[in-house]
Amino acid sequence: MHPIALSLLLGVTAAAANVLGGAIIVQRHWEHAYLKYFVALGAGFMLATALVEVFPASLQLRGKDGAFLVLLGYLIIHFFEHTVTPHFHFGEEIHSEHFAHRHTGYSVLIGLVIHTFFDGIAIASGFLVSNSLGWIIFVAIFLHKIPEGFTVSSVMLASGQSRRLAWGASVLLGAATFAGVLTMAVLRQEVSFGLPLSAGVTIYVAASDLIPEVNREPGAKVALVVFLGVALFFALEHIVH
Repeated sequence: MHPIALSLLLGVTAAAANVLGGAIIVQRHWEHAYLKYFVALGAGFMLATALVEVFPASLQLRGKDGAFLVLLGYLIIHFFEHTVTPHFHFGEEIHSEHFAHRHTGYSVLIGLVIHTFFDGIAIASGFLVSNSLGWIIFVAIFLHKIPEGFTVSSVMLASGQSRRLAWGASVLLGAATFAGVLTMAVLRQEVSFGLPLSAGVTIYVAASDLIPEVNREPGAKVALVVFLGVALFFALEHIVH
């Protein structure tokens, strides 16, 4: 199968996993006390994926220039969350029973939409470089797609949004993933730019959006779930390799 055709097919599969992750969360009533654990699990999983899988592949493509593009990807998210939308801030609460302020949910959603767009970029980029790299990146991305859907729906529910809106957020992530694949299909000659940018975006969402939200919680239980997310990534990566 042609690399682009295969990328499109797998892009749909990855997008469906986003939607499934969101559906699992909204189909039952989750107490706010449990939602934060899903956020922490997703944060650890995404951070490990970016640093262990996508970042090294980016350096192989462009060498030191790859590191600069990773930084650029990181700064892209910072720009959209704190310049284009400066009213979104972490740490603001209007109800003590909520894990997060309503604006926090939308801030995380903005970051995750851009992040999942670059998930699609990464899938297509991998197959354009080589079939084996494409499959490795796809599996790594697919494995965090359901937790990603968990994460966005959990954050939206925890910030006081409706179940319908929380599930809609996961659908939006799926659409952004497929849009990323389509974009890379058109700009296939720019493959060495797409992959490192996607690494930087993922690092920002995990380390600068979700980890600080986890760190707001008292005690060590929630923080330890981040390590569980990382451990889950390594266990699944071992199976893949």
